[in-house]
Amino acid sequence: MKDLGQLSYFLGIAVTHHAGGLFLSQKKYAMEIIDRARMSSCKSSPTPIDTKPKLSATSSTPFEDPTLYMSLAGTLQYLTFTRPDITYAVQQVCLFMHDPKDEHMQALKHILCYIQGTIGHGLHLYPSSTSTLVSYTDADWGGCPDTRRSTYGSSAEAEYRVIANVVSESCWLRNLLLELHCPILKATLVYCDNVSAIYLAGNLIQHQRTKHIEMDIHFVCEKVARGQVQVLHVPSRYQIADIFTKGLPLVLFEDFRDSLSVHRPLASTAGELLGAPSKIVGAPSKIDVNVTTVEEPSSVPSHGRTSSQEATEEGSSVVANYNYGRTFFRAISRKKVLPQL
Repeated sequence: MKDLGQLSYFLGIAVTHHAGGLFLSQKKYAMEIIDRARMSSCKSSPTPIDTKPKLSATSSTPFEDPTLYMSLAGTLQYLTFTRPDITYAVQQVCLFMHDPKDEHMQALKHILCYIQGTIGHGLHLYPSSTSTLVSYTDADWGGCPDTRRSTYGSSAEAEYRVIANVVSESCWLRNLLLELHCPILKATLVYCDNVSAIYLAGNLIQHQRTKHIEMDIHFVCEKVARGQVQVLHVPSRYQIADIFTKGLPLVLFEDFRDSLSVHRPLASTAGELLGAPSKIVGAPSKIDVNVTTVEEPSSVPSHGRTSSQEATEEGSSVVANYNYGRTFFRAISRKKVLPQL
């Protein structure tokens, strides 16, 4: 076995090491996509997708070169590994790969115009200053513009299904970290902007209208009762998951993109990050949420049994008691933290 030193380039992803962590970029790959589409001189766009209604399958005439469309849409999927800010836009154009229309190609070109203007952006990874898992959940309910069908009957049910999926994923991550001898002793924080779904998570109820999601309700409520999960309310203005479910205005989009740690490369002055995460404009005051510590198997030593986690809330409390303070989420502060999704 030969030591080749630090990783610098792998599968089209450039890896830059710095004092704060890692910077992952696919700039070369993105430029190749733009060249393939013959859009090297295109005008940049501030966002990858408009806020107008979603694309329709019957909106315009068929695109003349579906092979080109499928090729470009497929290559954009790989770019989302280091550019999560384009995930929703790419997902939308990929829905119509079997029968692309002219409107769909225009939406794809819109994405390329955005990439052209942010060609140097990449994903920054930082060491976490806390040992708490934090997640944000949001559901796209009734999003099909052609049928208006939804996988679930109501927005509360759709949101609750997403909460159940996130809780399931967090359980897997907790077990993985436990095997790596990095146990999580604090409850996983799950932020949701649907009050009805939050009440369902904290109250085990039996009702005719919720019997079809009864298994999910029991699963989440069990984790909440054990202190492994806390489902908390977050105002829609600070719901980071919205960047993956809808087109956003420029201000919101840039704020949430910063929250995902997608920025330009490092600057060479004073060790500061160029375009590092900053506090969201107009964010509410800090509030403290008491977090229950969870007992892990005795095979891994534990160090303490209580702690607190910074979160955010506007208005009244739903699950936890909030006390207003000064700052915003740790997940989007300028501290060195991992993207919290």
